Amino acid sequence: MEAEHSVGDGVTSAAEEKSPSSAEKPKEKNKEDQEKDRTKEIDRDKLKEKEVDKKVEKENDKEKVKVIDGASIDILLQRLPGCVSRDLIDQLTVDFCYVNSKSNRKKLVRALFNVPRTSLELLPYYSRLVATLNTCMKDVASILLQMLEEEFNFLLNKKDQMNIETKIRNIRFLGELAKFKVAAPGLIFSCIKSCLDDFTHHNIDVACNLLETCGRFLYRSPETSLRMGNMLEIIMRLKNVKNLDARHSTLVENVYYQCKPPERSAKISKVRAPLQQYIRKLLFSDLDKSSIEHVLRQLRKLPWNDCESYLLKCFMKVHKGKYSQVHLIASLTAGLSRYHDTFAVAVVDEVLEQIRLGLELNEYGMQQQRIAFMRFLGELYNYRLIDSCVVFETLYLIIFYGHGSPEQDILDPPEDCFRLRMVITLLETCGHFFDRGSSKRRLDHFLLYFQRYILCKGSIPLDIEFDLQDLFADLRPKMVRYSSFEEVNQAILELEEKEQSMGSEKTSNGKYDTQTAKLSVGNGTGLIEQREAGNESINLPRENGVGLDEGESEIETESGSMDADGQEEDEELDEDKYVEHDDDGDDDVEEEETEEVMGSEEEEHVKVKQKEKMQIDPVEEAEFEKEFRALMQESIESRKLEVRSRPTLNMMIPMNLFEGYRDHNRIIDVESGDEVDDERSGESSVTFRVLVKKGSKQQMKQLHIPRDSSLVQSTKQKEAAELEEKQDIKRLVLEYNEREEEERAVSSGQSMSWSPSSGSVLMGRGSGVQGGWDGGGRHSSRQRRPVAAGYGRRR
Repeated sequence: MEAEHSVGDGVTSAAEEKSPSSAEKPKEKNKEDQEKDRTKEIDRDKLKEKEVDKKVEKENDKEKVKVIDGASIDILLQRLPGCVSRDLIDQLTVDFCYVNSKSNRKKLVRALFNVPRTSLELLPYYSRLVATLNTCMKDVASILLQMLEEEFNFLLNKKDQMNIETKIRNIRFLGELAKFKVAAPGLIFSCIKSCLDDFTHHNIDVACNLLETCGRFLYRSPETSLRMGNMLEIIMRLKNVKNLDARHSTLVENVYYQCKPPERSAKISKVRAPLQQYIRKLLFSDLDKSSIEHVLRQLRKLPWNDCESYLLKCFMKVHKGKYSQVHLIASLTAGLSRYHDTFAVAVVDEVLEQIRLGLELNEYGMQQQRIAFMRFLGELYNYRLIDSCVVFETLYLIIFYGHGSPEQDILDPPEDCFRLRMVITLLETCGHFFDRGSSKRRLDHFLLYFQRYILCKGSIPLDIEFDLQDLFADLRPKMVRYSSFEEVNQAILELEEKEQSMGSEKTSNGKYDTQTAKLSVGNGTGLIEQREAGNESINLPRENGVGLDEGESEIETESGSMDADGQEEDEELDEDKYVEHDDDGDDDVEEEETEEVMGSEEEEHVKVKQKEKMQIDPVEEAEFEKEFRALMQESIESRKLEVRSRPTLNMMIPMNLFEGYRDHNRIIDVESGDEVDDERSGESSVTFRVLVKKGSKQQMKQLHIPRDSSLVQSTKQKEAAELEEKQDIKRLVLEYNEREEEERAVSSGQSMSWSPSSGSVLMGRGSGVQGGWDGGGRHSSRQRRPVAAGYGRRR
């Protein structure tokens, strides 16, 4: 027990010893806990502050996003009316997905619903946007359809015959949504039924617009085909039962046949041969300015015996091609005319025939065709395939055909101004070439008759009036435009009286004697040939309006002048008449002939009747000199390229050789160049002189040929035939001159004697003064022939 007590005491003593330190430890622990608690509280406060800051930042960010979203949706809605293509509307749909929100969807629906009533072209694109968004945003389509349906019912129940544009916008929007399968077919049929219940006034327009928008789609859809067919039949029955006006009746018929067109067989395409397909490809596909030479070569390679008729048929289809390529077809015609003359003639005949056919029928569907043929005819003149007389005859045919006949109101009604378009087209194409000579005078006369025809039409459309003003400004800017029918009719009467008086004066004064004169122009550097001839004074039918003014001497300065038969001749210059280029190139003979002719003309006294003294413009004189030199150079170059003919058998003996070999015992035929020796050879042989060249000197050799040889016999026969022909021509000329003298004496009442020595020579238009009936006179004229396709056009 003592031991236990001692142990216990020891333990207690030890515990007592240790107790002060154990008492101190809890105190220290409490301090540490307090510090930890303080740090935790501080950390908690910091976390709370951070959370508050984050919440504030989030709220600010949300506010910023809202502001940005509002700005972006406004920008999108502003872009909406400009989305007039599929790409633009699809891009706007994608952009809207980035700013999608409930409020933004409502704004979008409101903007779609408030589409302007005059902007119906936007409805298909708005419906495309709604159909695209409907796959992921169902409320857009439902809200829009509900708004459209409510608007339709409100407008229908109001029964107000106003705001037709709003009704049409509403119903067409529903129809476009139905085509995108956004609006249910039941909604469309209920709208149609509501209109059919009261099928009057605006309800007819609304129903027709709805069917025009989606009727064909619903009729072709299998699930709605039967019901739409029944609706269409009901509409047609209502149209037949009700007494609708013409506009509504036409609307119903158009909608019915648009939704349910009449059944017809499929169109059968023509089967053409490969060669015909190739021709059409060349003319209608490949032909342009750069490929015209290639097309011309390919057409020349064709088998013409087989395809000429089809090629002509294709050329007559100019109205089915491009209007700007009509001149290329004319250029091809000009190029082919060099190798196939009959083809060019056939083209011209067909064009003239088609123009006359258009005037006879006067159908509205032929207007484009007639304009194309008028342009084609003008281009044919530009490429020198026809003369100006053809152009003027066509112009007079257009303004006079059918007038004075019972069918005048059918062929050319007073309100129909299409013939004016035809004349304008032809003159715009080739009228600028009629600026000098007799063609200028003919155009001036025609424009007088044309003005009278214009005034007969009364009121003219503005576009044609503007074209007429441009035409007169281009062709005749100084011509007087008459404002009344009486004024232009008086001008035409004066013109016709002047022509008649001039023709009678020429007959009474005996102006049928051909005279030639040379007038010095300006300072005497240029010569103009001036002729007055009764046969040349153009006295065509009065309706052509062609004739010389009284006392006017016709001065020809350019190719394209018209003779009495209406045929066009090229200009002739004095130098071309007086200088003849011989085939052998003997310049000495040309100079001698020129000197003789000039000397003979100086002795003649020629009187040229003119209106007044000519005032020569230096600019015109310089232009004339330039054209004259170009013409002379062209004539020289063309003669250089001519193939020289073989030397004739009978040649003139040069005088220097002839005098050295002169023999008084021989009879020499100067014209034939042969000589007959009567003393030595008798009648056995004929001596020919042969001109040979040895080195640079000419020598003459004698050649004896038997008289019975074929060479001698043929030479003698030829000389005899030529002599007989000369005698016959001389006799005919004398007889003609005597008969003409007698006719003039009878017409003038005076006896006029004619003497062969007076120098009077019968001349035709284009024959030279020195040219007699032995074929010595030739006139040089430029032939109007196309050089090649694209190069023979008038400049």
